Amino acid sequence: MSTLLEKHIVELLHERNDKAISLLYEHYGDTLYGVAFKVVRDSELAQDVLQESFVKIWKKSDSYDSSKAKLFTWLFRITRNTAIDKLRSVNTKSDKEIQIDVSDVYNLGIDSIRPEFMDVKENMEKIEHKYHVVLDALFFQGMTQQEASDELNIPLGTIKSRLKIGLRELKKIYGNSMILLPLLTLMS
Repeated sequence: MSTLLEKHIVELLHERNDKAISLLYEHYGDTLYGVAFKVVRDSELAQDVLQESFVKIWKKSDSYDSSKAKLFTWLFRITRNTAIDKLRSVNTKSDKEIQIDVSDVYNLGIDSIRPEFMDVKENMEKIEHKYHVVLDALFFQGMTQQEASDELNIPLGTIKSRLKIGLRELKKIYGNSMILLPLLTLMS
């Protein structure tokens, strides 16, 4: 691709011009599909990854800095990371589906359910808002850490830090209860 065309696409991206996505798809779509397919090894999943990647590219278009990376490198990273996240998500989902069939996985028994821990969501209100938002996104809205990072516009590393601190704050509220400890380890 010519440097002139690449600069034109970058300008369109920064202007939030819809034509940028069309040009990106036209000039990079097949290659980025190949990147996605190499990671997920499934054509339908690779198509999903490509679509999600273009959405992320559009949302993050103002963050592209040509002094840090070439346009293709930036596109490649977004697509590859999206494919990895998708693969993890699919694997996690299939692991959960398998566990549902195991008869004693969710058999907590009545003694395991303690009324004082049924208020986790309400007690989250007691922790600092920045931790509450992250915990809510991850555990009550079902987002992955990457999805929470994208949705909340917070760097992934910050999401991970706030998750740990938020869980530590909840642990202070509940003490060293045996029922919450497995929950916290599953969440982290």
